[in-house]
Amino acid sequence: MTVRGRVGVLLTCVVVAMVVALYAALRSPPPAPLPPAGSVHLGPEPGQDVAGYLASRPATRPPAGVVAPALVQFGPEQTPTAALAAVAGATPVTAVFRVEIPRVQTALRFEALEPGVPAATALDNARQRAAAAASTDAGRLTGRPQAVAAAEARDLAVAQCGCVLALVVDGDGAVLGQVADRAGVRALDAAPPGTTPRELALSPLLPGQTGRADPLPDDGVVAGS
Repeated sequence: MTVRGRVGVLLTCVVVAMVVALYAALRSPPPAPLPPAGSVHLGPEPGQDVAGYLASRPATRPPAGVVAPALVQFGPEQTPTAALAAVAGATPVTAVFRVEIPRVQTALRFEALEPGVPAATALDNARQRAAAAASTDAGRLTGRPQAVAAAEARDLAVAQCGCVLALVVDGDGAVLGQVADRAGVRALDAAPPGTTPRELALSPLLPGQTGRADPLPDDGVVAGS
């Protein structure tokens, strides 16, 4: 075959490949759009009446046999061991850490739990990441914010700190009902079945929010400030 012939065959193959690829693209349905991030809110709305919020939460639970994600909110914050005992039977997927300092606004630190490892190990790893994040904040801030972050880092570094404010869990409706009635659980707020982690927007109820879900005072003394 001449050089011209070989070039012609090669061009023909390229054209055929492009036609096949175009046909396949036209035949394949477009990928489904991702659900909007943060479109499903769990926790009270800013300024919401706390008693009304708590009274309305049982209605969010799915029926028995149906699995849904839920925000399990503690009051006060729990140690990792106590938090896991409270959600036994469900699968923890995200932890919310908060260090309680009287009359001081401290950060909510959200950490996803590693799948495929024991829950206690995953929660401890998450606590260590939260401690590292607080330490990083303390290193870049100054003044009172630096002192607050440093205090958070010290508490979060303790393996059994009472700093688990909430856990997001996946659970069957019957199990979620049991979790809601356990000691230390203040509220269980369930999302619709099929809600993905990407869709969740979390704002756990704080232990100091008793009348309305308003910001807490921030005039307390912080060691080192």
